[in-house]
Amino acid sequence: MSQQSSNYKDYEQSVEPKRPLLKNCIKAFIIGGLICVFGQAISTTYMYFFNFTEETVGNPTTATLIFITMLLTGFGIYDRIAQFAGAGTAVPVTGFGNAVISAAIEHRTEGFVQGVGGNMFKLAGSVILFGVFSAFVIALIKTLFSYWSGM
Repeated sequence: MSQQSSNYKDYEQSVEPKRPLLKNCIKAFIIGGLICVFGQAISTTYMYFFNFTEETVGNPTTATLIFITMLLTGFGIYDRIAQFAGAGTAVPVTGFGNAVISAAIEHRTEGFVQGVGGNMFKLAGSVILFGVFSAFVIALIKTLFSYWSGM
């Protein structure tokens, strides 16, 4: 590394604001945990009032969380929560809902087909693709193990 780039790197580190790493981790942990507690409350409500079982309650709970996230994003509330919590809102399934609806809102002026439809799944598309591919690989492995254990 040259002397000039070394001096610049030293200068950059001296003026860069220090991030409160521990504080940010605690906020992300608490908000992410609260989102999970809310999801568990939705699951429990579905099991109690709508007779879902533990095996069948996952999909409606996930869909409900994504729907609520999309509503909160549309009203600008989720972005304020995300500013406070950071990664605590990005990691759960709510981050997926936020990514989809944010792209749709951003490109709505370009029309429903070219704007919303064309851009809505740019970021979320990779999540869907790798989620489906991972599920396929796991199902294939499970099928092969079931086949070999039955021989």
